This record gives sequence, C-alpha cells and structure tokens, in this order.
Amino acid sequence: MKFMMATYADDSVYDLEHLDDEQRDWLRGIVAFMQQLNAELESTGELVTAEGLTASAQARTVRPQGDDVITTDGPFAEAKEFLAGFWIIDVAGFDRAAEIAAKIVRFVHAPIELRPVGEAPEV
Repeated sequence: MKFMMATYADDSVYDLEHLDDEQRDWLRGIVAFMQQLNAELESTGELVTAEGLTASAQARTVRPQGDDVITTDGPFAEAKEFLAGFWIIDVAGFDRAAEIAAKIVRFVHAPIELRPVGEAPEV
C-alpha cells in the first residue's frame, strides 16, 4: 500500500545566509537524518521516492478564475509553514507507514502528514 508522508517547514530554513552556527548544525543534522532514513527505506524496498522542495517564494499557484486561468506567486494559502518535502513509500499497511512517520517526528519535532495514495476509480 502506498502512502505519501509530507513534511512542513517555514521559510527560515531556506535563509542560509542568516543562520547562526546552532541553526546550521541543526539543519546539517536534519539533512543527515533524511539521507539515512532514505537509505534505510531504499534497502527495505519501501522507498518509492522522496524529494525536498524549494522555498515558498519560488512556488506558483495556478487556479481557475471564471473562464480564465491565473497564476499567482507563492503557495496556496497565507501560512507560516508550507510543504517542504515528501516521501512516497510502499509498505504493508498503515501501521508500518505510521511507524516510519513516527521515526521522522521524533527526530525533527514537526508533524508529518500521512495519507494513502489513491488510485483512480474504474468508471
């Protein structure tokens, strides 16, 4: 069963020029943890893909407006946190997906959104 695990962050993690030494060490630790986790999931055959995303300033939202389509700067909503990255995992079920998500939460101290990947219904 496939799941998407989404992680969120605020833009401060992308402001590398203004990070102090403690923040830089924290970010290095996060990156090392993610690389180790991805290697573990790849070795068990559970990793489908994992990607980090760029800062929200580089995001665009495309939406309908009447008969037109408009593109605006930024992510979908005014928020301090935005989608920072995701994993697609293929595991035995929700319990295993939750176990992996819990491992991330314990390390990064931030919530992970865990959602089953749906399949298009036969119509």
